[in-house]
Amino acid sequence: MNKFASIISCLVIFLLMPSQAYAADLNGLVASLKDGGYVIVFRHGATDDSQKDIYPFKFDDMSAQRQLSEKGRTLARDLGTALAKLGVPIGEVYTSQLNRAVETGKLLSGKDVLPVDALTDSGAGSSSAMANPDGKNAKAGRAVRDLVNAPPKAGLNNVAVTHKTNVADAFGKEFADIREGEALVYKTSSSGPAHLIARVQPGEWITLAGS
Repeated sequence: MNKFASIISCLVIFLLMPSQAYAADLNGLVASLKDGGYVIVFRHGATDDSQKDIYPFKFDDMSAQRQLSEKGRTLARDLGTALAKLGVPIGEVYTSQLNRAVETGKLLSGKDVLPVDALTDSGAGSSSAMANPDGKNAKAGRAVRDLVNAPPKAGLNNVAVTHKTNVADAFGKEFADIREGEALVYKTSSSGPAHLIARVQPGEWITLAGS
């Protein structure tokens, strides 16, 4: 029994280690974000599936776009509150031209946003839109990477709010599983492309801010 209990104890410790290590990493990341120099790429929040996009897009017609659900709006507000509480300084906020991304960007930053074509849904209704950087949406992917590679103003972090198709086009189809509200955090450089530091779920920012 003692041997069995020892094995169980070791297993519990082993299972706890990744989350504890990741919590420490997120603490370190937030400390670095306070100095600026990062671009945080978010997928927009949860949407109302009863609404459908109409193609070609009509960006000024809210009835022709899928909108955030109340769950999506609440999460974006909570995420914004968490980032402010954690002291993450936000510079420019770039978004897709679709309102679900525009609204997410405004709610999580508390700032005006800059809608750009590069972040607008590159899938445009295509069921086969999940490309990699060498696929048919390579041009769209390069446009997103160019935006992410641009260093923000000193002491600030830029934010980009986009769609999973654009994320997959820019960074590879292994990122096609990006969840609503999830963030990819990139460290920029004046001498080369930005590199991925972390993938962070919205609840992780919120939990850390409340701890």
